[in-house]
Amino acid sequence: MTNASSRRAFLAKAGAGAGSLAFLAGLNRSAEAQDSSPVIVGGPLPLTGAVAADGVEFKRGLEMAAEEINALGGILGRPIQLAFEDTESKGDDVIISAGQRLIDKHNANVLISGYNLGSQTALQGVASAASLIYLHADTARAHTDLVAKEPDKYWSCFMYCPSELYYGFAYLDFVKHLETSGQLKLPNKKLALITGPITYSINIAKSIEAKAADYGYEVSLYETVQAPTSEWGPTLAKLRENPPGLIVVTHFFPQDQAQFMIQFLTNPTDSLVYLQYGASLAAFRDIAGDASQGVLYATNIGVLQDEIGLAFTKSYIARNDQKASPNGGGQTYSALHLYAVAAALAGGPGTPYEEEQNRKIAARLKAMTFRCPMGVIRFDQQTQAALSYPVQTKDPSLGMAHIFSQIKNKAENGHIISPSPYDIAKFEKPAWMK
Repeated sequence: MTNASSRRAFLAKAGAGAGSLAFLAGLNRSAEAQDSSPVIVGGPLPLTGAVAADGVEFKRGLEMAAEEINALGGILGRPIQLAFEDTESKGDDVIISAGQRLIDKHNANVLISGYNLGSQTALQGVASAASLIYLHADTARAHTDLVAKEPDKYWSCFMYCPSELYYGFAYLDFVKHLETSGQLKLPNKKLALITGPITYSINIAKSIEAKAADYGYEVSLYETVQAPTSEWGPTLAKLRENPPGLIVVTHFFPQDQAQFMIQFLTNPTDSLVYLQYGASLAAFRDIAGDASQGVLYATNIGVLQDEIGLAFTKSYIARNDQKASPNGGGQTYSALHLYAVAAALAGGPGTPYEEEQNRKIAARLKAMTFRCPMGVIRFDQQTQAALSYPVQTKDPSLGMAHIFSQIKNKAENGHIISPSPYDIAKFEKPAWMK
C-alpha cells in the first residue's frame, strides 16, 4: 500500500475528527516544514488521587489524537510529542509546579488538560506568564470571570466547555419539562441537594437552590459531604426521614456516587435521582453495577451519540478497553485536534514566551467553529469559554450540547435523552420509583 493510500485508509477508519484530519492532511501535503522538531504538547493531568479515573482518560485522549495527527504528518510537518506531569488531584501549589515543569523542563508548545481541582485559575497564571496557549475543560465560572475581567492578561487561556453555572437552571428546565410533558409524576415538590467541598459542586448546588422556587420546588435538604466519602448513612437517614421527590447529588466523584446508589437502594425513597457528571464515567457503572441503572446525569461536555460521536466511541474503546470512558478521553482528544488546526492555520506552533506567534493561534481559536465528538466548540469572545446549546445559543451548530443521559444498562454508557436533536432515547421512570 502506498503512503498516500495508507493515509486515506486511516482517515476512513478514524473514529472521530475526520474533518480536522482531512484538513491537516491537505495542509501537510502542501507545507514545507521549516524544521522537523517535535511539537511538545504538555498535559498537566490528575493521574493519581481522587479524580485519577478522569486523569487517565485525559491522557488516553491526548495519546489517541497525537497518533492520528502524526499519521498525517503532524502540524505542518512537525510531529506531536506528548509530555505529562501529574497534578495529583491536589491544589494550586502542585498544579502550578506541574505546569511550570512542562514549560521549563519540557519546553511545551501548548498546555492541554481536561480539568484539575484547586482554584481552577492556577494554570491560567502559568500560561499567561509564559504567553503560552492553554486549553482546559475545568467547567469553571472562575475562568470566565478571570478572562472577562483581564482579557489583555489572559488572552492565551481557553476553556473548551461552558461554565458550571448553566447546570443549575438547565437541570430545573429539564425536570420541569418531564413533569409538564407527562413523563414524570413526582410524589411531592421537595428537592434535596447534596454537594461536596469543591467549588464546582457548590456552585452548581447553589445555582439550583437559588432558582428552585421559581420552578415550584422546595429545597427540603441542603447537605455538604466531605470528599472522598464512602459512608452515606447519615445523609440517607435524613432523606428517608423527609423523602423528597427529587435528589440532586452535585458531589461528582464517581466512586462516591456509586456508593451512594448502592446504599440508597437498600431502602430507596420514591425520588428521581440525578448525579452530577461522575455517573457519566465507566468507573461509576463498574462500581455501582445494577445500582447504576435508572440514574440520570448531565454533562456540558460529553460525547454525542451521533455518527461522529459513535465512531469515536468505537475507536476509543477498541484502542483502550471496554471499561474506558469516551466522555473523559473525548475532551482532550477534541482539544488537541482543535489546537492542531488553529496552529496550522496560524503558520505553526509557538514556543513559551513567543507572544507574537501564540497570539496568532489565539486569534484562530477565537474565530473557529469546530465540530468534534463532543459537538461544537465555539468560543464566547469575552470569556473564551465554549458556548452552550441550548442555554446560550438555540442553534445546535453553534454551541456545545448540554447533555442529559440516563443509564439503561450497567454495561453501557448512558443514553442521551436531551436535548434535541441529539436525543436517542426516551426517559424511563427508574425501577425504584413507585
